[in-house]
Amino acid sequence: MKTIFHSILDNDFYKFTMQYAVTKLYPDVIARYKFINRGQHEFPEGFAEELQRQVDAMADLALTKSEKDFLNENCPYISPAYLDFLQGYRYDPSEVKISQDGKDVSVEVEGNWYRTILWEVPLLALISEVFYTLTEAPRISNDEVTHNTSYKVDLYNQLGVTVADFGTRRRHSYEVHDVVMNELVNHSGKSFVGSSNVHFAHKYGVKPIGTHAHEWFMFHAARFGYKVANSMSLDRWVKVYYGDLGIALTDTYTSDIFFRQFDKKLSKLFDGVRHDSGDPIEFGEKVIAHYEKMGINPQHKTIIFSDGLNSEKVETITNAFKGRIGLSFGIGTNLTNDVGLRAMNIVMKLTEISSYDIPWTGVVKLSDEKNKHTGTENDIRLAKEILQLGEIKANPEVLS
Repeated sequence: MKTIFHSILDNDFYKFTMQYAVTKLYPDVIARYKFINRGQHEFPEGFAEELQRQVDAMADLALTKSEKDFLNENCPYISPAYLDFLQGYRYDPSEVKISQDGKDVSVEVEGNWYRTILWEVPLLALISEVFYTLTEAPRISNDEVTHNTSYKVDLYNQLGVTVADFGTRRRHSYEVHDVVMNELVNHSGKSFVGSSNVHFAHKYGVKPIGTHAHEWFMFHAARFGYKVANSMSLDRWVKVYYGDLGIALTDTYTSDIFFRQFDKKLSKLFDGVRHDSGDPIEFGEKVIAHYEKMGINPQHKTIIFSDGLNSEKVETITNAFKGRIGLSFGIGTNLTNDVGLRAMNIVMKLTEISSYDIPWTGVVKLSDEKNKHTGTENDIRLAKEILQLGEIKANPEVLS
């Protein structure tokens, strides 16, 4: 099997923006991540060996001059010092531990947070592509992928909405991702605004899109406390970016808790919020009500919807909120893994953090969907007690 990754920027933009923030604020933190097989996929014999080979090959990736120039030109909020750091960064495969027991695969990562933060998305993309390759599952042709993408883009143009590619982590393969991006760029008209994948943003000359992920909030909760996690995470984000990258993620400890802590200062300062779990219509109404309560015109703010979207969901959400609040959509699996096969349902989550002054401490995520909660049973119970949340039951993603 050929080597899959050929660019260090073949990753989601928010991993680099968070890495920059971590190097500035938390360079002493150690982190652990764990692969979660949400879809209970059965991995073929030899999967771990091939995945390890692909991981080892990533040690040779390095930022090129062209890639550095692209970041310097398109991301003025990132300092030249960080770009120099990234130019010297190399993936260290020894940070990744891979094993296989029958059809079950374990993948764990441990090391300095400022280093290991880049592993999550590439590992998921590798797991997906190696799985489809070794199982030899036949997919539709590239021409059909192009045709399907064109059809979706036509709808988005008709709806008058903007969409971005968020499909790196669960793509079928690099090849399919490339075919989709080519069609998005060449056919989209005004609807396509950029990609979360920095490599493809560079290759096709579009905007890299992203801010932060759940792990940013999960860390602050474990390090400083659940009651201050949302507000402190956003305040520290502002300390790094001074108002740039102003879309706030809402559902690390349920959106209800988030909006209790999203005060007028933060509500005015951030450009909008991102929806990543729970009912999108209910969420949109909640956001509009929050801004109105704060005396803010919702039409001056934006919701980025990004939870398992397809064309039908985009149309439903648009019909509900167009003209009431700014809308944009980050579409992942439905773009980059819509190839006639069962799409993989896999994630990799931060599980523990440590530092010079704190022992290993488990992290927790309490999504607006119960089947997306992560953490140990004890940590989940503690979090919901502190936040005074209702019954939140354990689920398959509870970590032992």
